[in-house]
Amino acid sequence: MAKRVALVLAGGAARGAYEVGVVEHVLEHVPNAKFDILCGTSVGALNACGLAAWAHEGKDAVKRMREVWNELDLASLVKTDVRGVLSALRLRRGDFPAREGGILDPTGIEAVVKSSIPFDHIQANLEAGLIHAVTVSTTHVSSGRTVVFIQTPDGKLPPWSQDPTIDPRAVQITANHALASAAIPILFRSVRIDGEFHCDGGLRQNVPLSPARRLGADAVLVINPRFITDKPVLPKEEGFPGPLFLLGKTLNALLLDRIDTDLARLESVNKILDAGTRAFGADFIPKLNASLGHKPGHGLRPMRAMLVRASQDIGALAAQFVRDHSKELSGLTGNVIRRLATSGDDPNESDLLSYVLFDGRFAKTLIDLGRADAEARHDELVQFFRALA
Repeated sequence: MAKRVALVLAGGAARGAYEVGVVEHVLEHVPNAKFDILCGTSVGALNACGLAAWAHEGKDAVKRMREVWNELDLASLVKTDVRGVLSALRLRRGDFPAREGGILDPTGIEAVVKSSIPFDHIQANLEAGLIHAVTVSTTHVSSGRTVVFIQTPDGKLPPWSQDPTIDPRAVQITANHALASAAIPILFRSVRIDGEFHCDGGLRQNVPLSPARRLGADAVLVINPRFITDKPVLPKEEGFPGPLFLLGKTLNALLLDRIDTDLARLESVNKILDAGTRAFGADFIPKLNASLGHKPGHGLRPMRAMLVRASQDIGALAAQFVRDHSKELSGLTGNVIRRLATSGDDPNESDLLSYVLFDGRFAKTLIDLGRADAEARHDELVQFFRALA
């Protein structure tokens, strides 16, 4: 039986362009590279759905996604949501009814997603065997549970855990599912699906490793647009950081920082299973799963994993990009963007900037970075896919 590989895409709003660059190198230059399961959270959900919708175009699927990112226009996509701001400030009266929350108007981004990605093609590609499954994770607003929306060829769910914090649902994924997964609280309003409000799935499950495993993945390639440094990043001035700095760091913690923990847990399980097999023989894993009450073919099993992460600070790249193009930014949006990039008191507020910089030129910078990072790991990627052939 052919081994299945899952592509697992993390969140990060405008940082999601980085993921496209990594995938582009993998599909174009790594022999035998193919993704059977596509799992995304937050902006990763948008990228996963795009790749699934264009799977029938083979390697050109990622080129389609690159075109979408390259054509983003900052002025039309990043606008203040007056109603959302007033709602947040509790100024709810007259012509300003309460909305689902969010200080940025998502109308432009919603239009791009709905017009650019042919969601109705996903089912045909599943039935043709081009992909095995697609998942999009959201956070159910009223309960705080993670909802995993799953699309498979037959519309059925695989066996799932009894974890009360996770709610798997078999659906045909639409633009609303992907937009809900990408709806970062505070920044964007939540999205109503079947009468229920949903927001960014990264709040509880930024890296959907569990759905990939339950859908039969033998290996996962995880992409994270997050740069990690050993050096502490602190404002130059002493004192408590400003609110924009804190918001940027909060988004990092909620959306990007738990990937290493999840992968470390997976690696620990792999080591235990491997050690048990060496010590007690090839039937160790089946016996262990039987003892745990799992049905034959279910339960614990090893799953290979590889992580590709950003080699440069995308927040710093965002700040530099805005400084280089400052004269081209106008209006309220331009003023806000420049403020995030050039704050003398707190230059690290660029973390927040990198989440909202939906600009095609900046997207190209991140796509190029993703390609370069994947190219730097080319030999590892070749070995990863070769072991699964």
